[in-house]
Amino acid sequence: MTHQTALSVRQPWAWAIIHAHKDVENRSWPTRYRGPLLIHAGKREDPEGWAVLEAMRLELPLSVPTGGIIGTVDLIDCVQGHPSRWAQDGCWHWLLSDARPLPFRACKGSLGLFQPSSEATR
Repeated sequence: MTHQTALSVRQPWAWAIIHAHKDVENRSWPTRYRGPLLIHAGKREDPEGWAVLEAMRLELPLSVPTGGIIGTVDLIDCVQGHPSRWAQDGCWHWLLSDARPLPFRACKGSLGLFQPSSEATR
């Protein structure tokens, strides 16, 4: 099996990447990686994130999975100053495209880019 690269993202942001066309992931650090990227929903949530998404008038789910892989995207670039509504000032903007949900697979997350266990990527 080929190794797959993953990124842990707190909910509800992981949900927004896969289901609400969030095309930028804001990070304090850049990456040279380009290509397929599994989205791992971290165990901890960002409570302020729910308020932000509600203010954007998105139809939010009643619950979201945490602690596992929920989908995949293509990481196509990493820039600063992107005009997306999702881009935050002062951050590196990881540009995402072609988000696709996957069946939930529980696995442990990690800081930075990581390779989840092979059981999580089947």
